[in-house]
Amino acid sequence: MARAGRRPGQTETREKILDAARHRFAELGYDGATVRGIAADAGVNAALLHHFFGSKQALFAAAMNLPVNPATLVPAILSGPRAGVGERLVRAFLSVWAVPEGRTPFIAMLRAAATNEQVALMMRQFIERTVLAEVARALDVPKIRVTGIAAQMMGVALLRYVIKLPPLAEAEDEEIVALLAPVAQYYLEGRETVGPPP
Repeated sequence: MARAGRRPGQTETREKILDAARHRFAELGYDGATVRGIAADAGVNAALLHHFFGSKQALFAAAMNLPVNPATLVPAILSGPRAGVGERLVRAFLSVWAVPEGRTPFIAMLRAAATNEQVALMMRQFIERTVLAEVARALDVPKIRVTGIAAQMMGVALLRYVIKLPPLAEAEDEEIVALLAPVAQYYLEGRETVGPPP
């Protein structure tokens, strides 16, 4: 007598959702992939995605194996006095990249984005929608200023963790914070003057 098949458990269902999400995000980008479409591909109800992940942002972070969810990172950066946002932003960035399990997924995506337009589109839409736009809106500054900070931080990541250029690669976190926090804060002040920070 044949045994009845075991019903899929939570782990199996979660993995099916993540697999469907990876394919949808890769094919359609962050904006084009919908929760409903991912659920249909996974053969589950869309409510299950919210049960397991809570939001599209969190689902993307899990599907791409990102070590941080912008839904929690961005509010942490924005909480507290405005005068300290630049420093909190730099410290948050360094904390994510400080350990291999944090930086490895980002490095992999950076390398892939350099040669694959779909990956670049996916990263571009995700970062723009979930981080840059949120910070710019909360602080009421032009998005170009927040994008400037992001460009600077990604440049530091490339030189420090991928190319490992000295002395940046050997610098202590506090040295990086002292170097970059005033610049990040300058971007966020919303001044229209041109020139380096004082």
